[in-house]
Amino acid sequence: MQATSYTYDSRTRSGSVLLDDGTPVEFDAAAFDAGGLLMLRPGQRVRIETEGEGATLRITLVTLQTL
Repeated sequence: MQATSYTYDSRTRSGSVLLDDGTPVEFDAAAFDAGGLLMLRPGQRVRIETEGEGATLRITLVTLQTL
């Protein structure tokens, strides 16, 4: 699934993305580390992997979207 980086805190390595429908979803350091990124800027297109649905939706991986 694709999303847009919305917030990122380099201290905690956590942040949030906006899904294409505008829904914000937070990610934790484990999801950020799983993607192998060093930093993330707001507005970057990212690829995310998730588990769960609705209120239990959780991001398990966040990495840059490449063409």
